[in-house]
Amino acid sequence: MNDQHNVDPTEKHPQPDFPEQGQSHPGWTGPMDPPPDHGEESYRGSGLLSDRATVVTGGDSGIGRAVALAYAREGADVLFTYLEPEKEDAEQTARLVQDAGRRAIAVPCDIREEDECRALIDRAVDEFGRIDVLVNNAAFQMSQPDGIGAITTEQFDRVLKTNLYGMFWLSKYAVPHIPRGGSIINTTSVQAYKPSPHLLDYATTKGGIVTFTQGLAQMLASDGIRVNAVAPGPVWTPLIPATLPGTNEFGKQAPLGRPAQPAEIAPSYVFLASEHASFLTAEIVNATGGTPLP
Repeated sequence: MNDQHNVDPTEKHPQPDFPEQGQSHPGWTGPMDPPPDHGEESYRGSGLLSDRATVVTGGDSGIGRAVALAYAREGADVLFTYLEPEKEDAEQTARLVQDAGRRAIAVPCDIREEDECRALIDRAVDEFGRIDVLVNNAAFQMSQPDGIGAITTEQFDRVLKTNLYGMFWLSKYAVPHIPRGGSIINTTSVQAYKPSPHLLDYATTKGGIVTFTQGLAQMLASDGIRVNAVAPGPVWTPLIPATLPGTNEFGKQAPLGRPAQPAEIAPSYVFLASEHASFLTAEIVNATGGTPLP
């Protein structure tokens, strides 16, 4: 007999096989089939982040949109970044934040550029006066199934600049404006621990994010600033049809048999930003759908 309060996690969201689909990078939410769930109808806030000033990179879609929505419904104002081609998705994220009664500031920003990272933090401080939570979420990947020889220097630079340099610059410039009790939350991946050969460069950066998170957490502990990360497994976001082949079976390898929806990942970012996680720093929250990680 099924308890009406329990939901089978294997059946809560769509399961593969999905329709085969592809997009050009960076990808958009609208064409995705099935459409991603960011918590639009399901996330209910309880004031965990009342009046917090938050910055979320890559907030136009996917995990970033779900985090921005959850933060707003928990009472936070949200400044988030997007790339120019993602403007339509960014406008939707802004509407979701505003509908929750909070400030939404959408900023086009290429985090591969140090000057743009510095300007982004300056903008956040101008708008909010401080930064309570910095979420380094924006990322780039591109599948290269033909081996290391197929990874161009241009691609390698783009992956490292987006995933590592951007995180480093934003953290560096934000720290002076994060008060005691604030936090930094980074997005790593199951790829940090179980790298797929066709995502060699991406997995390399995600391993670096784990190390950066653990090292920075120790560096900032005496300042009362916590640093943690979330390591998702497969998540159904626009990055998938824009960068990977075989979308029809995406997520099937997870023990739960499907990819996560962004709405299922966002609560980890809420928890890590909240007072409930006040003794957690240098931690990696694994949200992999059952894949064991160290």
